[in-house]
Amino acid sequence: MRRVIRSWLIDMDGVLVHEESAVPGADRFLATLREHGIPFLVLTNNSIYTRRDLSARLKASGLEVPEESIWTSANATARFLEDQRPGGSAFVIGEAGLTTALHQNGYTLTERNPDYVVLGETRTYSFERITQAIRLIGDGARFIATNPDATGPSLQGPLPATGSVAALITRATGVEPYYVGKPNPLMMRSALNAIDAHSETTAMIGDRMDTDVVSGLEAGLETILVLTGVATREAAERFPFRPSRIVDSVADLVDELRPADAAV
Repeated sequence: MRRVIRSWLIDMDGVLVHEESAVPGADRFLATLREHGIPFLVLTNNSIYTRRDLSARLKASGLEVPEESIWTSANATARFLEDQRPGGSAFVIGEAGLTTALHQNGYTLTERNPDYVVLGETRTYSFERITQAIRLIGDGARFIATNPDATGPSLQGPLPATGSVAALITRATGVEPYYVGKPNPLMMRSALNAIDAHSETTAMIGDRMDTDVVSGLEAGLETILVLTGVATREAAERFPFRPSRIVDSVADLVDELRPADAAV
């Protein structure tokens, strides 16, 4: 029997938007969630932008998502560090999405004896700051990275992303980072906690088997693979694990959405 789903975690790129255009039917899917008061979060491994920034970018694509319904790897990282070492300090390589999240969770940013070196995504990686990070880790700072993605998309082609720069730092220090974002199921669990949802009644919708589906499975969620992003049915069959189901797009899920207070 299929689970009763009462809350939804939704990957952003490839599920709701493709490049800078909304996926057909995504607006109707989101509108139905809001209309029925169904708890949901839009998830992304991108740590560059704040939740407010992403809300504005989605609105420009024709999708209405309030900022409180967005959860990034930066938010998950900041929540993790707050739990691990409350009121700590960090040396950060990243953009406003990461620094804002850390500040909001009580962290101080410093270049002197930080508790952590935190690596996020940026379009302007600085050789000077990478060098600082290497030296600070060598002096004992703990190494955290928001996500392991090796490349990121752009209109001109792939760009080096957090995972690639983390590999450089690891090669120089011999220290592996702890990655918080997908495919770490920790990001799923932090998202569930953010909306007070339970894994048994939550579904994860994604377009990637190696991040969205595997992290959802490991967090105990129902997993739904959509074919509007990078995955194909044929490619999905090559993995040693399977999603709960595969659909063409989120538009195919609208009819099964039910009000949050509906009876089981």
